[in-house]
Amino acid sequence: MRLNRILLSIALVVVALVIQVSVLARLHLPGAVPDLLLLTVLGLAMVYGHVGGALVGFGAGLLADLAPPADHAAGRYALVLCVIGYFAGLVKPENGRLKSATGPMAVVVAAAVGSTLLYAGVGALVGDTAARHVGLPGLLFSAALYDLLLAPFVVPGIMWLARRSDNDPLAETSPAAKAGDISSGWLSSGTGLSVGGRRRLGTLKAKARTRSTRVGRIKGVKRL
Repeated sequence: MRLNRILLSIALVVVALVIQVSVLARLHLPGAVPDLLLLTVLGLAMVYGHVGGALVGFGAGLLADLAPPADHAAGRYALVLCVIGYFAGLVKPENGRLKSATGPMAVVVAAAVGSTLLYAGVGALVGDTAARHVGLPGLLFSAALYDLLLAPFVVPGIMWLARRSDNDPLAETSPAAKAGDISSGWLSSGTGLSVGGRRRLGTLKAKARTRSTRVGRIKGVKRL
């Protein structure tokens, strides 16, 4: 990952974790707790791809495992978010822009259900049976509902910040990244496309003049 991606991911993950622990966890909502950290990982993964999503998810999950008041084994949530970030990055479009909100909302619901099931499954392997006492169906429904209601206010902003950091002119970009940024950069500014059109128009005019000159010379030779 590039340096700008790392710095942005660290800042967003830390802010999300602070809000998660200090605000959302104290709302005492029935069932699960709205997972702002999960939504942050999803937003970054759908811009950075599956590799970046897995790395961000692992780092965010490990930070959540070590931050108080964590009461579970370290590495448990890191594994969950690493897997979720990887699969969420697989739905990243080639041009970096999503055509509708249906795809991200489906990803949010699938991630909320999948992370809850995976977290409960890993807990069952290490002897944590808290999900059985609370009720797994209620946790799945509440987790999907809360994350789906919170996603429109979080995921688009995260994705916009991630794209904006990638469009930094000082950052080194690969040819694939440049090709993906052409549509967003040109369509937003409106200058690249017009400059390209003028250059092509000038090239066509020059070719036309050259052809007409050659035709005139040939006709002149024939007249002589």
